[in-house]
Amino acid sequence: MYETFEHTADLGLRVRAADLPSLFADAGRGLFSIIVAGGEQVQPQEEWNCELSGSRLDELLFDWLNELLYVFESRHLLLAEFQVVLNGEQLTAQCRGEPWDPARHQLEHEVKAITYHGLRVEQTADGWLAEVIVDI
Repeated sequence: MYETFEHTADLGLRVRAADLPSLFADAGRGLFSIIVAGGEQVQPQEEWNCELSGSRLDELLFDWLNELLYVFESRHLLLAEFQVVLNGEQLTAQCRGEPWDPARHQLEHEVKAITYHGLRVEQTADGWLAEVIVDI
């Protein structure tokens, strides 16, 4: 589950999940909900795979969201499905989506960057919580 929240001129993304793979997958869905309106209409036509490593979960989340943003900016690929595996310090993900089609997809916000401001990933009594601020 993810939700957005206002943060001065930026936008925050708060994610709650039972486990870490779901947390990272939901963070990906949350990022694309900021980028495109009606993201549930994005079809899983193309696959993109990602491998990252990091010793800290918050930095791994930052790198993950940065990679997703880069894929959108460089390939205009809207991603909607995320299968994430975390093994120690290694993240591997299989993502599916489709190219942005201005006739079908309305862009919601221009995300300029993922920021370190307020970045956190922590275990809670109910699972995991992550917060990140995106520069729009």
